[in-house]
Amino acid sequence: MKYFSVSQQWVLFVIALLLLGSLTFNFYFQPRPTPSGEAEKEIVVKVSGEVRQPGIYLFQNPPNLREAIGRAGGLKEAAQYDTTFSSTILETGTLLTVVKESSQIYLSPPYPSPLPPVEREKRDGPLLKEQHKTIKQDEIKIRIGRMAAHKLLVFSIPLDLNHVSVEDLCLIPGIGESLAQEMIAYRKRRNGFRSVEELENVRGIGKKKYETFKKFFAVKR
Repeated sequence: MKYFSVSQQWVLFVIALLLLGSLTFNFYFQPRPTPSGEAEKEIVVKVSGEVRQPGIYLFQNPPNLREAIGRAGGLKEAAQYDTTFSSTILETGTLLTVVKESSQIYLSPPYPSPLPPVEREKRDGPLLKEQHKTIKQDEIKIRIGRMAAHKLLVFSIPLDLNHVSVEDLCLIPGIGESLAQEMIAYRKRRNGFRSVEELENVRGIGKKKYETFKKFFAVKR
């Protein structure tokens, strides 16, 4: 009977773990088919800044702004937060940046004080009525943008042809700097792409290349 050495046993053990991990990932994290048979795409949102757990989060349905911040653990600390746009629905590839800004508020006298007027004048002096008081207040601002191009591509999210840069385009397999420049030049001449199909009109892109590139792009209206 043939026996494996200790090192060989460890190799087999590691291989078994990798296979188990791969099966688990495919079972739990691969897009689930819809009733129509098409794969259901998850909504990808990145939350950064003044939240407890910054990161990239996946949603089964398009979340609103409040849900995305809640998924990231909520705000780091209590601060004024404009909830006007809390119900804004976020699309896949959205980048939420939560920043804290300090603002100054000027208060005119008289100021609220627990001291009687006479005692307050003794403490602060007779010029109190001509002075102004400044207090600082923290306010939360939320900026909605797009994730970086390389991260969008990792999650198979198309790049917007009307906003990509030459550097972004060069991340696409088969697109070099010269072709990327041609695409940007065409966009400028035409005042933007109207559809992905217009890529066929760019010099250096024919039918064959268009079929290869089209899955990487979209045109936002």
